[in-house]
Amino acid sequence: MRRLIAVITFACLPMWSLAQDVPGEATVSGRVIDRNTRQPAPFVTVTVTDAASGATVTGALTDDSGRFVVSGLAEGRYVITSTFLGYLPVEADILIGDKNDIFNIGDIELVSASRDLEEVVVSARQEILEASMDRRVFSLEDIIAHGSGSLLDAMRGLPGITVEQDGKVLLRGSDRVAILVDGKQSSLTGFGNQSGLDSVPAANIESIEIINNPSARYDAAGMAGIINIVYARERDQGLHVDAGLTIGSGQLTKRKDDLPTEIGSYARNLKVIPNLNLVHNKENIQYFLQAEILFQEDIPNNEFTSRFYDDGRVIYSQVPENREQVHYVVNGGFDRSLDDYRTLTFSSIIDFETHTDVAQVPFIDGGTGELNRFWFWEEKEDTGFFNVNLDYVRRFEEPGHQYSLSFQYTRGWEDEAYFLNEISPVRIGTDATHLVAKENTLPVQIDYVRPLRSGRFEAGARLQNRWIPISYDVERGQNSVIYSGLGDWSEWGEDIYSGYMNYVHEKERYDVEAGIRIEQTDVYYDLPLQNIYYDQSDSYDYFKLYPNVRLTYNVNDLNRISVHYNNRVDRPGEPELRIFAKYDDPELLKVGNPYLRPQFTETFEIAYERLWDTGSIILSAYHRNIEDPFTRVFAIDPANQVYDIINRVYQNVGSGANTGFEFIATQDIGENWELSGSINWYDNVIDQDQVTLLFPVVRPFNVQRSQDNTWDAKLNNQFEFRNGLELQVSVVYYAEKNIAQGTQAARSSVDLGLSKPVMSDRGEIVASFVDIFNAFGLKQLISGDGFDAVYENYYETQVFSLGFNYQF
Repeated sequence: MRRLIAVITFACLPMWSLAQDVPGEATVSGRVIDRNTRQPAPFVTVTVTDAASGATVTGALTDDSGRFVVSGLAEGRYVITSTFLGYLPVEADILIGDKNDIFNIGDIELVSASRDLEEVVVSARQEILEASMDRRVFSLEDIIAHGSGSLLDAMRGLPGITVEQDGKVLLRGSDRVAILVDGKQSSLTGFGNQSGLDSVPAANIESIEIINNPSARYDAAGMAGIINIVYARERDQGLHVDAGLTIGSGQLTKRKDDLPTEIGSYARNLKVIPNLNLVHNKENIQYFLQAEILFQEDIPNNEFTSRFYDDGRVIYSQVPENREQVHYVVNGGFDRSLDDYRTLTFSSIIDFETHTDVAQVPFIDGGTGELNRFWFWEEKEDTGFFNVNLDYVRRFEEPGHQYSLSFQYTRGWEDEAYFLNEISPVRIGTDATHLVAKENTLPVQIDYVRPLRSGRFEAGARLQNRWIPISYDVERGQNSVIYSGLGDWSEWGEDIYSGYMNYVHEKERYDVEAGIRIEQTDVYYDLPLQNIYYDQSDSYDYFKLYPNVRLTYNVNDLNRISVHYNNRVDRPGEPELRIFAKYDDPELLKVGNPYLRPQFTETFEIAYERLWDTGSIILSAYHRNIEDPFTRVFAIDPANQVYDIINRVYQNVGSGANTGFEFIATQDIGENWELSGSINWYDNVIDQDQVTLLFPVVRPFNVQRSQDNTWDAKLNNQFEFRNGLELQVSVVYYAEKNIAQGTQAARSSVDLGLSKPVMSDRGEIVASFVDIFNAFGLKQLISGDGFDAVYENYYETQVFSLGFNYQF
């Protein structure tokens, strides 16, 4: 009879209260027990009412173990009432804020109606799945100005993210950013670099998360923070298919006239990007597949260098790196629920790209206008990444209590062949190089999460092995420009052993997160005995602690203040370590440094957040101390007497610091206009340092102290019109800033986007025009020992595209 009455009572709740899980809303769970017997109480009616109005919001019945779950709760205060025939009703208050999306209120003890109500005890336990004070989430549905372009294009419009002209992603002025895909390192972005982001259509991405101060459970890499890319996944049952096609054209105008050659630099680059997103959801398993192909015919990477030597000579050169490219990205896998407590996930990404570059490189005497050298070359290159990821999650009865095991293997490769030619008074000759690099990464990780009375405890361990063998074959022609004595191979390797603990404690007015990550790192770099530039193979190891602390004070529901302390590391990757130079410009050679060391960063931050009905602001002040930062330096090769060579060599340069302020705001202006933007101002200090360059000859190098402030700003305007038409106008501005040995000029971009739903909202047309005025090119003014230089890189930033996406 009691069970029948309980079922009838529950059935009388308003039908709309039976809410399903809604993304971004909260779930509350708990257990009801008999206080006397300590046994679970099944079929108890649990109702959730709004604390302010008293209206019933949702409800549930407890199962045979006395447990209940209610979902779909928005932010606010609620009263959870448990009732059962013959027992006194029990109430428990709960506050749902914007930082947590799962709550466990613990055991609710029912007392017989014959006993005094004051003896009722409710043991409340609140579980925090994710503290979000440090996390900003941006939905790509709202970034229409870049919605028909690549993921990299979309990032350019987000507050707090800076995208350099060459594709590097920066947070608060630093490109030392760890980029994750679905919360994990991925072959899509490599390890220690950001390749692949320009080939993924923004249409396949659900959201982008920015984490400026990661906790100890994240890998310690990335001094500026973490960007997490979340792929779109349909959760409803059945087969879901989205497909799209984008056609565009880049480099509609040229920023600077070409120097005289037969082919110059390409323009009006045609782009064709088909994409597919497929999800099949069944009762206990989800299959997913995302695929995209990028075809480009005439990509320009246009580098100008003007050299002003102390003896009065002026040399102008241009490297018009013209490219034809095809790029494939496939991401697929499955999520399998083995039972109510165990989940197995398999995923894999294949990223393959092939291209051919051709260039004719003139060297013009600035005094006479005569052609001093004519250098021309062709490069054929295949690059790619492949990874497999296997995750096992074991959940316990208590919500949020679980452990997980993760295994991942990544294989990256680069197969690069250069055919170098010259016909000039300096030399007549032909050289060829063939480099093959293979990057292997094998991480294994275990993580454990345990809810506590007012928070959670996290712990885990990780073992990562990475090794990169390289082979380098040279066919030397007459008067070869290739440095001799390098050998024909190298191998770099790294083993990281790490563990972490992280503790979160939350109360209504404050929350604290503190953790520590412990890492032991062993590194080696083996070089052949034939190498004459580095006298021995290199190896080193270091043990490091990476603590983090976050304290948040909730002034009230609309205002909060947080304080952060964080430690991070940036390890040099294969491009920074490679000993084999690139010869696209024989007088400006780019080369790595096998003796490069990691850079370490200590960060302090205080942030204030203010919310109101139509907008919000976040104001942050931060300071970073940087130990052993590494960067490229420009230095003349004094050993070459035939012509001048400037080496761009990676080097650790002592120490540095950043102190800055970041302001991010959103505001609805009327019903149809949303305004958002950000300003990041910081003072950049590069300390004086005396270092020794080893390649191609040993020589001292002095880094002058430099201090200057700079800023960048973004302003996004989004307008909604009738029939679903949306317009977005974005303005991006990066002010002049100091760099090692000089300054980097200011630049800006104005972007426009339109979107219109069609075909009963199953289709969407998206048009965008990025960098309308072609003003986002990179320009650096360099002051070196014996020369000054102006380096300009006008890679394609101006792109018009038109896309169509359809949901089947």
